[in-house]
Amino acid sequence: MKIDVKECANLLLRQDNILILTHAHPDGDTLGSGFALCRALMQLGKKARVINDDVIPKKYDYLYSDIDFPEFEADYVVAVDVATENLLGGLQSSYAGKIDLCIDHHLTNTEYAKNLLLRDYPAACEIIYMLINEMGVKFDKKIADCLYTGISTDTGCFRYASTTAQSYRIAAELIEHGADNGKINRAMFETKTKTYVALEKIALNNMKMFCNDRVAVITVTQDMYAKTGSNEQETEALAPLTRQIEGVEIGITIREKADKTCKASIRTYESVNAAALAKNFGGGGHAQAAACRFDCSVDEALNQIVKKCGEYLK
Repeated sequence: MKIDVKECANLLLRQDNILILTHAHPDGDTLGSGFALCRALMQLGKKARVINDDVIPKKYDYLYSDIDFPEFEADYVVAVDVATENLLGGLQSSYAGKIDLCIDHHLTNTEYAKNLLLRDYPAACEIIYMLINEMGVKFDKKIADCLYTGISTDTGCFRYASTTAQSYRIAAELIEHGADNGKINRAMFETKTKTYVALEKIALNNMKMFCNDRVAVITVTQDMYAKTGSNEQETEALAPLTRQIEGVEIGITIREKADKTCKASIRTYESVNAAALAKNFGGGGHAQAAACRFDCSVDEALNQIVKKCGEYLK
């Protein structure tokens, strides 16, 4: 069932003991959405808490480090920026079929709960901004920082074609509310750990080109993590690198997980729909940024996805 912003606000205003779920391998939009909504609900006197299946990268500490999360038995479960329940990772076993509300913007959302779904919004944080406004919550610096983080990261620091005039207007208002845009943009796009730099060097050296150099693929293995001291939480910045190469229409980063399965992040230009490509492997996302999972080795996943890329580039 689809609902609008007003209906969603009224729903949340009637609830308490609200558990907020974010997707596995968390990024700035799912975390910014979750912690902004949590802060807003707590400002209204409600009990709320955000949970995630993975370790949250340290660079996002400022989103939640000051929050004292209360303990409670959840009466209402909300998922933010989660297109399908399988994107919850390990949380899926506990919460699949039990999610009351989903707030999302993905083209591939499966409408598994009551949905506030605005597919033309480039970031879920833009929807949360509208929702917080509708609930009558006062924007403070902390909420503004959370929302700015999500909008900035999901628009590639306002560089992606999905960015709208509304994105800029909301970002400007958040800055007026105290969002530290300079600090956040540096943390998200310019600051790299030494371990990540070592990983990036190996990854780029091993990058392979396919389909007459129209497809670039980076693979990241557990052995590479061991050699560099890096980890999966640091690989978020690798995905955009493949699309920066002249002539590349499809950029793919395949990351091996500890259980020997893997995840592929897909970045494209307008000539190829990344979400449609990912859907062939049970994934989804946006027109130019999507992801999918493979229950096989990195090499096998690479062969499967490159073969499918060839079909899209004919």
